[in-house]
Amino acid sequence: MRFLDDDDDLNPITTAVNLVDVFLVVIAALIISIAQNPLNPFSSENVTVIKNEGQANMEIIVKQGNEIKQFKSQGETGSGNGAKAGTAYKMKDGSMVYVPQGDSAVKGKAEVKQNNE
Repeated sequence: MRFLDDDDDLNPITTAVNLVDVFLVVIAALIISIAQNPLNPFSSENVTVIKNEGQANMEIIVKQGNEIKQFKSQGETGSGNGAKAGTAYKMKDGSMVYVPQGDSAVKGKAEVKQNNE
């Protein structure tokens, strides 16, 4: 009958058990948040994340399979050594018409691409 007279408030092991329970809940919450992250290293999905879109410090993160690539903006307008290749027109029915320009153009021909959006 000694156990019936024992006071649980004075037992230090109950405090330790309660702390372990709290830590288990915190660990479970962290595991769930990692699993919900789009850049989760354990998921097989392909993901693209854009941070600070349109800003000078824009960042693009691309995950394809197990490979993660990170692209950072230099804050400058893009430039390069290219030439205009043609003009694309969006028709009322949603289709796209590409008209080549310059030496690669064939007179009277235009490439038509359907817009899947």
